Amino acid sequence: MLFATSLYAATAAVADDGPSTPPGTEATASAPVELDPNDPDLKLPDGATLAEPKVLDIKQVVEDQSGDERREDTNSDVKFALQAEVLFGKDSAKLGAQAKARIATIAEEIKTQNATRIRVFGFTDNLGSSAHGDVLSRQRANAVHGVLEQELNDSDVTYEVRGYGEQYPIADNSTEAGRKKNRRVEISFPRAESR
Repeated sequence: MLFATSLYAATAAVADDGPSTPPGTEATASAPVELDPNDPDLKLPDGATLAEPKVLDIKQVVEDQSGDERREDTNSDVKFALQAEVLFGKDSAKLGAQAKARIATIAEEIKTQNATRIRVFGFTDNLGSSAHGDVLSRQRANAVHGVLEQELNDSDVTYEVRGYGEQYPIADNSTEAGRKKNRRVEISFPRAESR
């Protein structure tokens, strides 16, 4: 019994009231290290110059839990990808009321960004013939384009509408989950501040 009590006492935890600080990140009272700008190790070799500074393109991707809708924002573009099952029935290019409502929401974002150039691209999986996939993806892109055109009602907007069929998969076509991701329509347009 004495041994068990000693073991228990040795493993007791002590609570600290202060905030936890990861090791190596503790604040120090010392001043930052001074650098000598004339140090030869900091100089570029003769004739060498630094590249022009550039802002990297940062991409933010937000996808709903089901994976049915994804939004990608970069410094220059906004892209929405809608899974075909959300918009269309199997092997169909006919849009339902819910699909039209989703596209109308995207049209509102297009208005907010004041975009005048819109790309609507349709994609399919690799099941069936390639020719059938090309036709179906184009029909689906055209259907989405029709709703956008109706919602935006702006003659200054130009559209690039294409059906790519099974080209440019974003997932593995050997599984149903991958094929589902590949069956999609993408709507993209420039961000307001990138023009």
